[in-house]
Amino acid sequence: MGKGDIKSRKGKVHRGTFGANRPRRKQNKLARKLKLKLEKA
Repeated sequence: MGKGDIKSRKGKVHRGTFGANRPRRKQNKLARKLKLKLEKA
């Protein structure tokens, strides 16, 4: 259970991937609205 283990959190951090053990951070509503406005402009 270390860096080589794909299913562990440490392995996910090492590979830079996401999954059940390391979910992505969710944006708050204000940041999401701002991003959408910037993309449209």
